[in-house]
This record gives sequence, structure tokens and C-alpha cells, in this order.
Amino acid sequence: MTDTSLQSGEISPDEVPRLSTSLKPRHVAMISIGGIIGAGLFVNSSAAIASIGPAIVVCYIIAGILIFLSMRMLGELAVANPHTGFFTDYARKVLGHGYGFVGGWLYWYFWMVVVAVETLAGASIVAQWIAVPAWLIGLVLLMSLTAVNLMSARSYGEFEFWFSSIKVAAIIAFILVTGSYVLGLMPGHAMDFSGFTAYRGFAPYGPVSVLAGVATVIFSLTGAEITTVAAAESEQPARAIASMSTTLTLRVVLFYVLSVFLIIATVNWTTIQPGHSPFVAALAKIGIPGVALGMNIIVLTAVLSCLNSGLYVTSRALFALAAQGDAPQALVVLNKRKVPSRAILAGTVFAYGAIFASIQSPTGVFVFLNNSSGTAMLFLYLMIAAAQIRNRNRMSPEARASLPLKMWLFPGLSYLTQLGILGVLGAMAFIPDLKSQLYSTLGLIAALVAVYAVFRRGRPMVAGISRA
Repeated sequence: MTDTSLQSGEISPDEVPRLSTSLKPRHVAMISIGGIIGAGLFVNSSAAIASIGPAIVVCYIIAGILIFLSMRMLGELAVANPHTGFFTDYARKVLGHGYGFVGGWLYWYFWMVVVAVETLAGASIVAQWIAVPAWLIGLVLLMSLTAVNLMSARSYGEFEFWFSSIKVAAIIAFILVTGSYVLGLMPGHAMDFSGFTAYRGFAPYGPVSVLAGVATVIFSLTGAEITTVAAAESEQPARAIASMSTTLTLRVVLFYVLSVFLIIATVNWTTIQPGHSPFVAALAKIGIPGVALGMNIIVLTAVLSCLNSGLYVTSRALFALAAQGDAPQALVVLNKRKVPSRAILAGTVFAYGAIFASIQSPTGVFVFLNNSSGTAMLFLYLMIAAAQIRNRNRMSPEARASLPLKMWLFPGLSYLTQLGILGVLGAMAFIPDLKSQLYSTLGLIAALVAVYAVFRRGRPMVAGISRA
């Protein structure tokens, strides 16, 4: 039975408090960059290189193009619906409430797992330096960055600005040093790109491995959509989203591609060990002293950056869901600094559970978490692509012409991007290491659809979140 009135305990649109607008353009720009650059580049790329070979560069290019085009579609949706304040609410507005419900909870789950994973990863790094149990270090890291997020959106943005600045500076320095080395600009070394063919060829595992490689590396490139979340608390949201959709995402993709290209050119790829930073291997080959310690510090910075962003995004996801009546209304409450403090604290519960579970099985917990949410973002990007296509089709010719930001070659390129993402998901079903991620995410989506059908179907949306 459909109820057209507000349900008991729900709030009206006028009662939804507004988040602050304290983030500066520099904060939002670095939040976008920091959302993509993490330990997936600095450490996890080693496994991809070892399993694919030099052709991994092609994998990063293909994956980067898919992410870049997905962000372009998201950017068009954002400028076409400027008062829709949260990432998954674009799908809610265009496709229907059910998509917003499933997408919102899927997005929250993805970042909740990120909070737990990055907490455990950060603890394991610091435990190498000090004789303190890793679980205790994890508690300190989690509580410290929770405190940062509770202070204000500005404090989160400031920490993320400096975290991301360190990561970007490290990548630029790496590109300059290794680029000089492979181009023969360093004494005693001539230009040499033989690493792409000298060791068992460019694609030693065949062309099919390239598609599998795209499925492996694409997860390390997700995260740029954080900009649309942060933009709701910025002074110039339209400018931030437009920048994210074009230059910023392209720069980050180039960082990834150039870094991996130079690693292959510098080091014999067959000597790269999964789990060990290929950046350290390349710099050690050149003869840069102290690279292991320096890279550990940079990786820790990347981990803390992801943890910081995870706490921010999970809280805003819960706030957005509560504002639509899809989560407990108590989570809509803001503190005096206009921060959803209850939503922030709720987003840490799972991480605390993971920390204490890791006391009994550190490796088992980490592997389980890594395998439980990996494909969520790909399904969300598919949802955004569907929303962009429908939104453009139902616009008047005048509205289409006035869009300040558009997806190129519509609708062909939009459909091609969807097809590419579906191809990656299909490839995952045949890759043993990724199959469990695909099936666990499909199971979660089915569960969310069932919950929506039982508890939310036919009930009205409560409110929207304005950027104003």
C-alpha cells in the first residue's frame, strides 16, 4: 500500500540541516587526486606487473580511459542537476528511488570496508617501526582521523590537501628521476627501453591476459567521484566538478601510466615481487639511497589519506541516506560545526570490529575485507552511466545545448563505456582471484534490492540535500 505522507519518525525536507561550505577549491582538487592515488599504485601494482608483464601499461591505459569517461558522465549529471548533493542521488533523481537506495548503501559499504582495510594496512606499516601491537596502533590511527573529521569539513580538507600533496610530489619526483635514467640523461647510462621486450616479450601471457589485467588494475583507479561529495561542502561546486571531470582525472591517469611505464623501462619486470613496492625496486636499481624507508613513509601517507577520505565519505553517505528516509533519522543531526558527527561515528563501528578480529587472524581479516567490496564501484559507475544516458535523452534540445559540460559523442561513447565496464565484470567471472569479489558484490546488491522491496518500496522520499 502506497503512503503519500511522511512516515512516523521521518523528517520533512525543511528540517534537513545543511552541511557547511567551508572547503576551498584547493581542498576539493586535492581530494579528487587523493581519492585515486593510494597504496594500489605504490604497492599493489607490483602484483599486476608480475602477472601481466610489460603489457600492463596497456591495461592501465584502458582502465584509465574507462574511469575518465565515467567521470565525464558523472560531471555532466552534476552540472545538469546542480542541487543534487550526493554522488548516488543522481541515479535516484533520474532512475528512481530504488536506485538511490541500493546505490547509496552500496557506496557506503564500499567506503566502510575501505576504512577498515586502510586502518589495518596503516597499523601493519607503523608496527614495523615501533614495538607496539598492530591492533593498538590501528585504534590510535582510527581514533585520530575520526577526531579530525569530527572537527570540521575544513579540517578534513586541510589534512587531505597535505596528504595528497605529499603523494603527488612523490610521484612527480619518481617520474623525473626514472625518466632521466631511461632517457640516458644520467651519467653512465644510455637511453634504454629494452625492458619492454627483452624479458619474454611485451605480452608474455598472451593478449587475453590484457583484458584480465584491466579487471585487476581498474579498482586502483576508482575514487575520483569523491569530488562530487566534497563539492556539496565547497564554495564553488560547479567549478570543482567540471575540473574533476576533465583535467584532474586525466592527470591522475597519466601519473599511473607514466609511473608503470618507467618502472618497466627501468627494472627487469620478472624480478618484481608481488607485495613489494615496484617504486622501491626502480629507485634501488638507479642507486637512490634510503628508498625503502622513504617509500614506506609515502605508502603510510597514502593509506592515511584513504582512511581520512573513507571516514568522510561514509559519514556523508549515511547523512544522504538518512535525509532521504533510507537510514535512521538520528544520522541527519549535525554538530555545531555542521558536521554529521553521529554518521561519522557510525561509520567507524565496522573498522573497530575488524581491528579486534585481526587480533586472532590478521591476514585472514585483511584478505576477507579486500575480497568483499571490490566490484561495488564498477556497478555504481554503470548506474551513473545509465542515469546520464536517460537524463540527456529526456532533456529538451535547448537544455542540451546549454549544458556547460557534456559527454562526448553521445550516445555512442556512453554506451561504449558501459560495454567496457560490463566487459571487465564479465572477465572477473573467469579470474580466480577476482571471482569471489564479483559474486560477493552481486549477493550484496541482491540483498539490498530485497530490503528495498520489503521496507522502502512505495514510501516517499523525505528530502533532498541542497548544495546551497
